Amino acid sequence: MNELTTVKPSLGSIGAVTRRRAVSVSQQSLVKAGLVGAGALPVFEPSVEGVNPASWVAGNREMLEARLLEHGGLLFRGFRLQGVDDFERLIRAFGCEPLEYSYQSTPRSAVAGNIYTSTEYPAAQTIPLHNEMAYAHSWPMKIWFYCVTPSEGGGETPVADSRKVFRRIAPEVRGRFIEKGVMYVRNYDEDGLDLSWSTVFQTADRLEVEEFCRRARIEFEWRGRARLRTRQVCQAAATHPRTGEPVWFNQAHLFHVSNLEPAVREALSATCAEEDYPRNAYYGDGSPIEPEALAEVREAYASESTEFPWQEGDVLMLDNMLMAHGRRPFEGARRVVVGMAQSSE
Repeated sequence: MNELTTVKPSLGSIGAVTRRRAVSVSQQSLVKAGLVGAGALPVFEPSVEGVNPASWVAGNREMLEARLLEHGGLLFRGFRLQGVDDFERLIRAFGCEPLEYSYQSTPRSAVAGNIYTSTEYPAAQTIPLHNEMAYAHSWPMKIWFYCVTPSEGGGETPVADSRKVFRRIAPEVRGRFIEKGVMYVRNYDEDGLDLSWSTVFQTADRLEVEEFCRRARIEFEWRGRARLRTRQVCQAAATHPRTGEPVWFNQAHLFHVSNLEPAVREALSATCAEEDYPRNAYYGDGSPIEPEALAEVREAYASESTEFPWQEGDVLMLDNMLMAHGRRPFEGARRVVVGMAQSSE
């Protein structure tokens, strides 16, 4: 951490300090601020014992919201959260109610209420940078990560500013994506390789699935009792509603079959036709996305990414439109839980 500055306590946050020793709290700052991740993210750490994180956030919310819009993310470190309940209180201190994770793309498990595990992919796997639910017409505007247990090695959550990613992509590639949009094709099989439709839509009732698809503007096609194919055309880029800035906002590079390991891709092509792949991405008109265009997008994410090692108790808050996130491979135990809030619709 570097470039330390002080954050003045608000009147509301002073009462949140447990006075375990004779300290004149009014004469010193409760929290110090700096930067992590090559200076990309503000980090806030208590400078005195016993600061209640939820109370401090509630009392300094206006300042924190402004910093979030400027930087895209905030890191809270050293506040000694006592578990998921404290994490949920921190989310609510921002005036947010955690959302249910529906129409999911990756395997997660509910921890408590609407707090979930982070994506449950094998430890050796990299999760590419992406914005949560950018494959849909509605998404959470904010997302929080709480590090319950850091890994023994690796496991960082890299982030990248979606505004900078947008600007870094070559104008001709960017323009083609924006003009056509992105089509996501998913094939669900209750016994298939990917998530089942009952898991993704959180119901075993086909009529409920159909109703969800109609509301979400998703084309659907039942293929027997257990199989479902969906198509949805969504944005390639978007404009942030508060800053007015353009952001790169899709998951074409993640859904596209080229994201799979070569051996997995070869095995898949040997067993089923392309239209039956568990997931794939095309331009919005159904035409294939050029490999060089996807390479351009991936290079933009790699160039703009930054990361920091997790510490126990860390809470990372992101504006989900302004900042993409991913996951590095890791060793040993790692437990990070997630909360999302503030629907875009």
